[in-house]
This record gives sequence, structure tokens and C-alpha cells, in this order.
Amino acid sequence: MNPELSWLPGWLPFVLLALPVAFALGWLASRLDWRQLRLEDRRNPRAYFRGLNFLLNEQQDQAIDAFIEAVQNDPDTSELHFALGNLFRRRGDYERAVRVHQHLLSRGDLSQAEHQRAQHALALDYLKAGLLDHAEAALLKLEGTPFQTQARLARLANHERARDWSQAAAIARTLDGAQDLGVGAGSGAQLAGSFAPRLAHYLCEQAAERLASRDADGAQELLRRAIETAPQAPRPRIELARLQMQRGQAAEQDSARAEAARLACDTLIAALDASPAAAPLIAAPLVKAAQACGQEAPVRTRLQALYAQAPSLDLLEALIALRAPLPPPAGESSAEDLRGWYLHHLGHESSLAAASKWLAGEKLEHEEHHPLVQRALDRATQPLLRYRCAACGFEAKQHFWQCPGCQSWDSYPARRVEEL
Repeated sequence: MNPELSWLPGWLPFVLLALPVAFALGWLASRLDWRQLRLEDRRNPRAYFRGLNFLLNEQQDQAIDAFIEAVQNDPDTSELHFALGNLFRRRGDYERAVRVHQHLLSRGDLSQAEHQRAQHALALDYLKAGLLDHAEAALLKLEGTPFQTQARLARLANHERARDWSQAAAIARTLDGAQDLGVGAGSGAQLAGSFAPRLAHYLCEQAAERLASRDADGAQELLRRAIETAPQAPRPRIELARLQMQRGQAAEQDSARAEAARLACDTLIAALDASPAAAPLIAAPLVKAAQACGQEAPVRTRLQALYAQAPSLDLLEALIALRAPLPPPAGESSAEDLRGWYLHHLGHESSLAAASKWLAGEKLEHEEHHPLVQRALDRATQPLLRYRCAACGFEAKQHFWQCPGCQSWDSYPARRVEEL
């Protein structure tokens, strides 16, 4: 025996022989496991990619069938469950979408992030299904999660649909406070702008409810709070001026009615100062208030200045109602030639409505045909005098603070369709 190896123990040769055998067995086992994994993965991706192909081709029913097959092959895959639940919701099958997301929530192996995601998806299912009570409960569970801001916005929309203005106002204050603290950007949704104007709308809606209940004092207090909340918003002052005029009309003494009209006039002048762009909406009630309290001259001057900066049909009609003189070189206007304002307006704006109003007082060569022509012009101008939502294009004869079509706030410009 070699004396240099005599110190080695006798069992070492067996260990040296066992190492290659163990390596060979491990390699063989890994090959068998790899083959099994490849067989499983071959089935799962095939169903998954088939479903994805159907989805890209907008064949949602076939995509759902393919994803169901993929989920059956691998029931522990949460992403497939999310995809399947979203497909059910998009197709309008809300009951099956709810079951998918409830199944995800019942699993104990989900991470916290996936659990919160499933809770958010379940809330969306309830919202789309119109189950507002269930949606509210599901959304409340998202407080303190990355979906908190999205949940609060959804709850805000819920309370608006239910016309629960006090609850909507509470959420709007929370969102506005969170934004002031810099919380909104990191809460799953980026907040754009302040919620103060919307909160002012909620207060105005509550004031309308108080008026319906004959609580004029409570309505006036709410409108003053709305003005303090959003000083630049025109609606609270317009609504307050309307209330002041109503209270004055109910008074028995002429002096009380005149004082109420003066207060309304001051309120509307303040609205012009805060929001000059809303002048077309303010002009008509301002004219009535000015005529009721004898303030035609200062109001006329103010409206003439606004019209010179931005001519509009509503300001034009207000100036005619106040018998405003035409600007130079026309000079002073008598009651008979106030229609000259329409020609003056046509010099600035190509307005079919103004042309129709001017033509209504003219004598034509064939006067017997004038009613037919006038009727056709009036009919043609009616669509041009509507208001149009800037968000969805919904048109209406009257101005809305909230669009009846898309439910957006302040989406109606103060100008008519012809002036846009």
C-alpha cells in the first residue's frame, strides 16, 4: 500500500463510488420532472393563448371557454381567475363574475396585494350590476389599501346616483382633504383639481331640497356655505339671487320687494366679478333684478362692457331688454331701432339666430310670404340655441350644472351651440 494514502479511512472509496451514482439518479429524476412540467405547461399555455387570441378577435364567449379550460388545468393560478372574472363582467354576466372573485377572496394562499385586488374587482362587479348596497359594503373594505382613492371616487358616484347629497359631500371633503395632504397620488388614482366646486354643487342640491320643504332660511344658509366653499363658482350666487327674488316677491310691502331685488342684484354682480365667463347665464336674472330695484343704468353699463369683451346672444338680449344705446358710431338708440343691436351683433358674429330676430321686424317686398320664411328660420335656429355638453355632446334646451347624459359636473359651457 502506498504509505502516502495509508491515513485515509476505509469507507472513503465507497463514498467516492456513491457520488457518481447519486448524481446520475438526480439527473434522471430532474429529467422526469422536467418532462412532466413540459407536458403540463404545454396544455396550460395552449388554452391560455387560445383564449388570448379569441379575446383579441373580440370573441368573448370563446375566450371565456378557453380560460375556463385553463383554470381547470391549473386552479391555483390567480391571474387566470382575474382574467376570467373581468371577461364575465365585460360581457354582462355579473353573477358569474361575482362568483369568480368571491372564490378568489375565499382562498387562503393569496397574498395581501392579490386579496385587495380581488376585493376591488368584486366591488366593480357589484357596481356594474347596479347592486349599490353590496358595492358600498365592498368599497368600504378597501379603505387603507392602494385602491382607497378609487373606492372613494366610486362611492362618490354611487351617492350622486342615489341623490344622497350629504353623504356625497362628506366623501368629497375627505377626497379634498387627502389631496391637500398629498395622499391622492399614491392611493391608486390621480386626483385632478379641487373637489370644492363639486362640493358647492352638493350644497346647492341640498338647498333645493330645503326649499322644496319650505325651509328658505336653511336653504339660504347652505347657499352661503357653498359660496364660501367655492368663491369662483357661479351657481351658488345665481341660486341665492333666485331665492332672494322669491322671498321678495312673497313680501307684501313694495319697499321689501325692492330691497330683496337690490340684494339679488348685488349677488349677481358679485357672480359676474367672480366668474365673468358665466355672464350669459347671469344676464337674464340680473336684468329682472335690476328692473325690480331701479338699478338699470349701472347694470346696463356693466353688461355693455362684458359684451364688448365677449359678445354673446344672451348678453345681446339683456342689453335690448335694458334699452341700451348702440355703441358708436350708431350712438343713442330709440325704442324703435333697438333691433339695430342684431345688426351690430352680426358685424361681430355670423349668427343665424340674430339674423332671424332682426328679420322678424323687417318689411319684405313680398310680405305675404314673411310668416313662412320666418317660421322656417325659427325652426332652423332652435338647435343652435341649445347647450351642448363638452364631455359627451348631449344637447339640451336648458343649461345643466350636471349633464343628464354622462353625469359630468360643469361640462355645459355658458354659451349656446351656435357660439361654440
